[in-house]
Amino acid sequence: MRGVKSAKSSTFSLGTAAEHSLHRTLKVTYAGERGCSEAFAEGFVCDALTEEGEFIEVQTGSFAPLKKKAALLSRKGPLRIVHPIIVEKQIALYDAAGNLCHRRRSPRRGTPWDLFKALVYAPLLPLTRNVTIELVLVDVEEKRVQDGKGSWRRGFVSIADRSLLAQRESIILRGPRDYTRFIPFEKNETFTVKALAQKAGVRAALASKCLYVLTKLGAAERVGKGGAGGRAFLYRKT
Repeated sequence: MRGVKSAKSSTFSLGTAAEHSLHRTLKVTYAGERGCSEAFAEGFVCDALTEEGEFIEVQTGSFAPLKKKAALLSRKGPLRIVHPIIVEKQIALYDAAGNLCHRRRSPRRGTPWDLFKALVYAPLLPLTRNVTIELVLVDVEEKRVQDGKGSWRRGFVSIADRSLLAQRESIILRGPRDYTRFIPFEKNETFTVKALAQKAGVRAALASKCLYVLTKLGAAERVGKGGAGGRAFLYRKT
């Protein structure tokens, strides 16, 4: 593709030493056999470029850093943002010497609704021409090390790596209409944040983020107030 080159041909250092195995595995997988991992375009390094000319960006966290990058890359060709959702996590804890202490399964299970934790910071991104968001539901192993350098919430244990154990399914979102799958109500049925949270089986805070994004995309609209006490905002699918 004109104006795009493989990062392998440049002396630029990508700093991939800090890259988790999950991220690396996904970008190689989506690049395909004839594609390339890492490509330069519009002053950015994209995770991969397929043989067909589709840019691949694997994004595990907030979508905020992608706002400018996506707008520029999508002018050159189609851009697929691959967002892994960790459904099941096995935690392997090692001591500072590298000895395995124990393994356990995390009680936290991810769902497609977790997308909105990342998308709330760039709610208009799905409206960008040539941009597709693909949710990849995965199982991973998370390697933790008792090195005294990690978050205090984890007892100063560091996350050294995340590796892919299994890929369950993918959900492809190409435009605002595809996001109506996150509104489990009929078109003319009104609902509140609380009602959405209950029906989707998520916390109200996450349902609120979901509706914020969906109204920005035009997939839902606020139509007044109601619910218990008549003070909650009412929404409906558009």
